[in-house]
Amino acid sequence: MSWGTELWDQFDNLEKHTQWGIDVLEKYIKFVKERTEIEISYAKQLRNLSKKYQPKKNSKEEEEYKYTSCKSFLATLNEMNDYAGQHEVISENMTFQITAELTRFVQELKQERKSHFHDGRKAQQYIETSWKQLEASKRRFERDCKEADRAQQYFEKMDADINVTKADVEKARQQAQIRHQMADDSKAEYSSILQKFNHEQREHYHTQIPNIFQKIQEMEERRIVRLGECMKTYAEVDRQVIPIIGKCLDGITKAAESIDQKKDSQLVIEAFKSGFEPPGDIDFEDFTQPMKRTVSESSLSNSRWDGKSEPRPGSKSKGKLWPFIKKNKGGGPEDFSNLPPEQRRKKLQQKVDELNKDIQKEMDQRDALTKMKDVYIKNPQMGDAASVDHKLAELGQNMEKLRLEAQKFEGWLAEVEGRLPVRTEQTRRQSGMYDTQNTSAVNNCAQDRESPDGSYTEEPSQESEMKVPVTEFDDEFDDEEPLPTIGTCKALYTFEGQNEGTISVTEGEMLYVIEEDKGDGWTRIRRNEEEEGYVPTSYVEVYLDKNAKDS
Repeated sequence: MSWGTELWDQFDNLEKHTQWGIDVLEKYIKFVKERTEIEISYAKQLRNLSKKYQPKKNSKEEEEYKYTSCKSFLATLNEMNDYAGQHEVISENMTFQITAELTRFVQELKQERKSHFHDGRKAQQYIETSWKQLEASKRRFERDCKEADRAQQYFEKMDADINVTKADVEKARQQAQIRHQMADDSKAEYSSILQKFNHEQREHYHTQIPNIFQKIQEMEERRIVRLGECMKTYAEVDRQVIPIIGKCLDGITKAAESIDQKKDSQLVIEAFKSGFEPPGDIDFEDFTQPMKRTVSESSLSNSRWDGKSEPRPGSKSKGKLWPFIKKNKGGGPEDFSNLPPEQRRKKLQQKVDELNKDIQKEMDQRDALTKMKDVYIKNPQMGDAASVDHKLAELGQNMEKLRLEAQKFEGWLAEVEGRLPVRTEQTRRQSGMYDTQNTSAVNNCAQDRESPDGSYTEEPSQESEMKVPVTEFDDEFDDEEPLPTIGTCKALYTFEGQNEGTISVTEGEMLYVIEEDKGDGWTRIRRNEEEEGYVPTSYVEVYLDKNAKDS
């Protein structure tokens, strides 16, 4: 099967076919280029997607990633980033191994094709020239033969005519001989050219054209083979990244399997546990007896059921005193006394840890400067030892300030930890909730003041809401007597009592104390007969009466 023998007369069609083959290669190159662009675009979009959902530093989102489900999602994002990198590898390998190589091969193929068809056209032109020479020689031989026949006929006519002189007859005979000689010469030339042409034609169709067409066939077959190799490479480039992509997917699966719902539930408890206990049973109040009706301290009043309190005519509503207090955006007290005990303990512990880290940093700097000073003392040429004394003194002052600050917060922490309820195995088995030790009067007081649901709700952010223990004024009825005064207090700071149950005070204001802090961080005060409520204990300086202290 050879193009030279089978397609010896299809020069033009072969030229068109080989050009079509090159067009196919260029089309495939364009296809691969577009695939690489898609891979790059896809990888970029995946990276942007992963970056978009990464938690922002020092934000609420970053705090959420302590949960195992969020950690799993973060691991998924990281794996997707690696997944995107593999698509970039696909694009890079296809560009270098297919696009670049195939483009260079096409350029070489075009040059080779041009050379082969140039040789073919040259051979075609040569045989066509030889054919024209043969045709010219043939026409000349034909013309000379006709001229010789006419001269012979004219001579014979002159020779038969008696009226023609011998001179004219001789002239006609000579002319006929010349024409016959010319015809013989043309015949010899035509015969020679014909033999030469036949030889050249055999060479052309049996040697030159087959050789040229064979080279064109080999070139075309190389093109086909190269296209097949590129298609294999196209598949191999994808196959090479499959193991790594599989590892990325395995990483996502492993991250998903690492989710621990029990651990997340425990983290929710640690994040929002208030440390208070649920309210106790409500005492029975017998309204049939003609006795003075009072509300027990543990009573939650009728507002427990409808969520509202009956306002006293002509006065402000004073239902439940422990409201859902919203934190001030400017920040709460330094000792976090506005928080529930458990949350306050966590904040204080976090502050103590931060201060200890700062102290350790200062100590490390001091040790480094001390070593530097020792080196300067031993080798004065390296530096002046006195130059670091000022910095050492400054570090010492900073450390002392930090230690005092840490001691202050540790004192508050110890105070809070001494008031926290104790979890027992029995309560864990029965209800999974925290129970207080009945021997603790402080905890009993805290229990009496809790909100109806016995819990606190607090968002991690500064603007979040929290619940404070709920108690009630003893003024559900108009005939109740106000609580007696047990001392006075001075407002150290201005407090905006914007929530139900609290009272606003201004710095320096003197007020009456009617109920001291019972371990929950709030003191109950009175301004006049109509205005009383709770303020943070840290906001006031309390002066209790001696009789109240003795009692």
